[in-house]
Amino acid sequence: MVKMTDTNSKLTLEDIKDFEQENNIRLTTNYKNFLLKWNGGYIEPNLFYISDKQGVSAMNIFNGIGDFDDSLDEYIDILDYRLPEGFIPIGDDSNGNQVCLGTLQPHYDHIYFWDHEQEQEADEPDMSNMYFLASNIWKFLDSLYEDESDEDEV
Repeated sequence: MVKMTDTNSKLTLEDIKDFEQENNIRLTTNYKNFLLKWNGGYIEPNLFYISDKQGVSAMNIFNGIGDFDDSLDEYIDILDYRLPEGFIPIGDDSNGNQVCLGTLQPHYDHIYFWDHEQEQEADEPDMSNMYFLASNIWKFLDSLYEDESDEDEV
């Protein structure tokens, strides 16, 4: 079971609808429910597996909706032309890579890891530095785990 700390102010469905209209985005039902429950923050446990090549990373923070640092608005603006079309940054890892939500088919509702170190200089961003993590936000949260190596030491 995950624990979210330092969450942002509670949202209403109207807040989310306003955000979607302002950003011309259709958020998934799963992600809307996540925002209604927590609206971003820090999560424990926070480790997640990316791929055999990428290994493991640690979730830093989930972005939320509102007027504060680490807001979805801020990160959508910053990464607008760097992420493939149909993805928004919903959080980051401890190295500044992004955890993204697919907002268009065929990736709708899916959670991906965007590795900024592998970003290509191209006219249009592609999927070459995107790694599938989970089919939705809840499955991603279920996949998070703790580093148990520290606990094994006596």
